[in-house]
Amino acid sequence: MDKIRNFCIIAHIDHGKSTIADRMMELSGTVSKREMKEQLLDSMELEREKGITIKLAPVTMNWKGYTLNLIDTPGHVDFSYEVSRSLQAVETAVLVVDATQGIQAQTLANVYLALEQDLKIIPVINKVDLPAADVEGVAAQIINLLGCSRDEIIEASGKTGLGVDKILDAIIETPSLDSRSSGAWQGEEKRRSPVATGRADAGRELSDGVSTKALIFDSYFDDYRGVVLYVRIFEGEIKKNAEILMMAAGTKGLALEVGVLTPKMSPREKLSEGEIGYIVTNLKTTREARVGDTVTIAKNPAAQALPGYKHVLPFVYAGFFPVSNDQYKDLKEAIEKLSLSDSALVYEPENSPVLGFGLRIGFLGLLHMDIIRERLEREFGLDLIITNPSTNYEVVLNNGEILEIKSAADLPDMSEVLEIREPWVKGEIILPKSMIGNVLNLINEKRGLQTNLSYIEDRAVIDFEAPMANLLTDFYDQLKSATSGYASFNYELSGYRTEDLVRVDFLVGGHKIDALSIMCHRSEADAIGRETTKKLKEVIPRQNWEVALQAAIGARIIARETIGAYRKDVTVKIHTGDRDRKAKLLEKQKRGKARMKRFGKIDIPSEAFTVMLKRD
Repeated sequence: MDKIRNFCIIAHIDHGKSTIADRMMELSGTVSKREMKEQLLDSMELEREKGITIKLAPVTMNWKGYTLNLIDTPGHVDFSYEVSRSLQAVETAVLVVDATQGIQAQTLANVYLALEQDLKIIPVINKVDLPAADVEGVAAQIINLLGCSRDEIIEASGKTGLGVDKILDAIIETPSLDSRSSGAWQGEEKRRSPVATGRADAGRELSDGVSTKALIFDSYFDDYRGVVLYVRIFEGEIKKNAEILMMAAGTKGLALEVGVLTPKMSPREKLSEGEIGYIVTNLKTTREARVGDTVTIAKNPAAQALPGYKHVLPFVYAGFFPVSNDQYKDLKEAIEKLSLSDSALVYEPENSPVLGFGLRIGFLGLLHMDIIRERLEREFGLDLIITNPSTNYEVVLNNGEILEIKSAADLPDMSEVLEIREPWVKGEIILPKSMIGNVLNLINEKRGLQTNLSYIEDRAVIDFEAPMANLLTDFYDQLKSATSGYASFNYELSGYRTEDLVRVDFLVGGHKIDALSIMCHRSEADAIGRETTKKLKEVIPRQNWEVALQAAIGARIIARETIGAYRKDVTVKIHTGDRDRKAKLLEKQKRGKARMKRFGKIDIPSEAFTVMLKRD
C-alpha cells in the first residue's frame, strides 16, 4: 500500500497535460522509444485529429520502486465532469500551467475541483523552454492562487523532458496524510503526495470478512469483450473470475479478466487495495454498470456503497434525426453504446412530421455535441440531420403545475401558461486588462450582468451572469474575436429565472416547421426572426412557384422573405408579336403555378435545421 501513488494531471486546454504524460511514460520505461508517439494516451481518432483530450486515460508506471497510477484528463469546460470523476479516484493532482499563458479559466475551475476533493496539489510550470516564457510572472500567479512557496513550484518542459523526473520524485515523496477523508497534514516537512489509502488493516485476506469496494470512474463497450470497467479499489481486492456485484444497479457479473493499463492492457491475477486498473466483465448491455457505481464481491457484499458522483445534468439539447428512417434503430443502438462511457449523455425518442423518427439528446456544451455528432458519423457510419441546439425551460401553468420542456415545439398553449423560466449561468472570463471594455459590451449584448471584476497580476477576472440560451451558439467565438484570442472562459449553471420569453415559429410556404421553432426573449424576437428568414432564403432551394418564408409569434407575423419562382419563358415558341396569344399562355402558366403552390411539397435541406448556428 505505501508503495502506491495515484495522481492525475489537470490544466487548461493546450497547457501540455498529455505531453507531460508522454515524457513520464518514457522516463519510467513504461513505453519503449520504438512505441512512443506524441499524445500516446489520446487514442481516439478524433482526439488525435483535433489535438485535444476528450476521454480520461489511466496508465500504470513504475518509478524508483513505487507504482504510480496516472489519469490524464481533458481541459475543455464541456468535459469538466471527466476531470471531477478522475479526482475522486486519486490523492494527488499535478497542476500544469503554461509559462507563456499563465493561469486561465479552466486552471481556476480545476483547482477548485481538486480542493473540494481535499487533494494535494503539486504546481508545475510547463513550456519553460519557449522564448516567450515568463516563468517568474506565472510563478507569482500560482503563489497568489495556491498560497504555496516559490521552491514548491516545479519548472518543466513536456517537449524536452526537463524537470519531469522532479515531478515524479515529488509524487513519491514520503507522505504524512492520516487518511484520505480527513485531509489532515502532519509534520513540518513539505510532504507532497499522500499514499493510496484504504483500510488500516490492509494485509487481511477476504476470508476474514473484509468487504470489497471499488469505484467505477470510467467504462466503455468493447464489441468483442463486452463492458470494460476502469476502477479504483478502495477496500479489499478483486480476483480474476470472481463474481462481482454493482451496488447501485443491483446487477451481477463475472470479472473475466483484471489488470492494469501500461497503457496497453496487462492482465494480473488480482487487483488490490489502492490500485487503479480495469475489469473485463461478461455484462452485455450498457445499463448494467454505470460510471460512479460501486463494485463489490457478490459472496461478501459491502454494507454501504461509495459516495459515487453527483448526477451531471445536460443543458444543451438538440434533435438528431437519421436522413433515412431505416437508420433510426442503428442511431438508437449507437447512442446507447456511447452513453455507457459518457454519463452526461441523456436522450429520449422524438418524432417530427418533417424529419420522421429521431432522438432528442442532451449535452454539456456545443463542443460535446460536435464530438458526439462526429463519433456517430465516423464510428457508426450514420448520416444525420441535427436541429438547432436549445436549452431546457421550466413552464409554470395556471394551475401551478411545473413542466420542463426541452424544445420550443413542446411549449403548451400560451393561454395555459403563467410564466416561463430560463436557465442562467455563472461565468468567469480571464483576459488581459486592456480588453475589459470589449468584453463588458459583449456581455451586455447577451443580456448578461457583470457581478465582479478582480485582478491576478496583469490579468483581469470578470464574473458575470447571463441567460444560457444566449451563450449557446457563438458567444465563445465572439469572445475570442473581441480579445484577439487571449480570453478564456468557464461557466456553470446557476438556476432558473422568470423572463418575458416567447416562442418564434417559422413557416415555409404557409406550413409551420416545428423543428425550426425557437424560444427567445421578446425584445430579441424581431431581430432573430428577420435574421433567420434571410438565412433560410439562402439555403432553401427555389421552386417552380413562389415560396413565402415567415417568422411568427402566435398569429402575428414578425418577419417575411420571399423565394422567387423559377420562370420558364412559355412565349418563346411564338414567332409573331400577337399580344393576345402571349397573354393567354402567360395566364395558363399563372394558373398552373397557383395549382402547384397548393399541392407542391417543398423539400427542406438539412442545412436549414442548423441555420441558427451560422450566425454570421
